[in-house]
Amino acid sequence: MHAKLNRNSKSTLFVATILAAGLATHTQGGIEMGTAMTYAVHGAAGVTNTGPSVITGDLGAWPTGSVTGFPPGIVNGTMNIGNAAAMQAHSDATTAYNTIAGLSPTQNLTGTDLGGLTLTPGVYFFASSAGLTGNLTLDAQGDPDAQFVFQIGSTLTTATDSSVSFINDADGCNVFWQVGSSATLGVRTDFTGTIIALAAVTLTTDATITHGRAIALTESVTMDSNIIDGGPCIPSPGALALLVPACLTVFLPRRRDAARRGGALARS
Repeated sequence: MHAKLNRNSKSTLFVATILAAGLATHTQGGIEMGTAMTYAVHGAAGVTNTGPSVITGDLGAWPTGSVTGFPPGIVNGTMNIGNAAAMQAHSDATTAYNTIAGLSPTQNLTGTDLGGLTLTPGVYFFASSAGLTGNLTLDAQGDPDAQFVFQIGSTLTTATDSSVSFINDADGCNVFWQVGSSATLGVRTDFTGTIIALAAVTLTTDATITHGRAIALTESVTMDSNIIDGGPCIPSPGALALLVPACLTVFLPRRRDAARRGGALARS
């Protein structure tokens, strides 16, 4: 025999479900990003841009509130420079970095160039530097939630015209690059995934990041005529803020109706 929910219980359950869905947007590919989820670019020592770069997602800088080159660069999002929001995003990105670094590797690729490889979901470990010359293919094998994680001991460097591509339902939002030093994307590199570098991130001329982010935890992010587009990896601004009032408009009137009925009964 199944217990039935009354109207108020159903409303409460609805609110809780929507709130849980909103809070879940802080997690991506199984990695808790916290408030850093909304950022396409964040630099501890600031962000420097040259040329007509376009960022889709928030831009942050903390603890050094130095951002130059916007304009001519364009930010389709919020700029948080040296404020509490930028500080929290830096803290959350640091937590994500440590979480990724603590995952158990499934394969050691130390000394192997990523160019020309086709990789299936897993955690790939490099004891020192990692390089990409040519194209790296990520194969999700039909699982859109498949996760690809790269743990890199020191630097990540891509050659000119390198790229990361996807097959069989792979999603760039589930790709993470944890870089123990600095990341440098070569000229016209077409890159995908979230880069969280302990030191700096540099995008050379016309390099792009789609479905991802560039986050530098201790140094700066340097850009030169780039596109960094978080795409579906970046939650819509204020999504949860819009959901909560909508839920309350469903829940609270029913509570008020119940109160009125109770008052009417008391007076009769």
